Amino acid sequence: MSEAFESIRRGLKQAIAHQQGRGTARVHHIEDIDVQALRTRLNLTQEEFAARFGIRLGTLRHWERGDRKPRGTALVLLHVIDRAPRAVLRALS
Repeated sequence: MSEAFESIRRGLKQAIAHQQGRGTARVHHIEDIDVQALRTRLNLTQEEFAARFGIRLGTLRHWERGDRKPRGTALVLLHVIDRAPRAVLRALS
């Protein structure tokens, strides 16, 4: 069988073992973040925060109202902004 097939097969076996409570798998849980508190701490308006970090203004407003929660890469970005906002801004300029 092909190398790609074997890789997929191993991955599926690992996923099944993890689901059954066996094997080792690394699972990362990223804590929620208070987006409004972060933005306020940075002393930015919604418009400024959205523009500087490439977030749609409507999305930011949904997060701040609690209608939605940031997930995936957006949540990771927000945590990086929380810890090192100047580094993120330098990387984006």
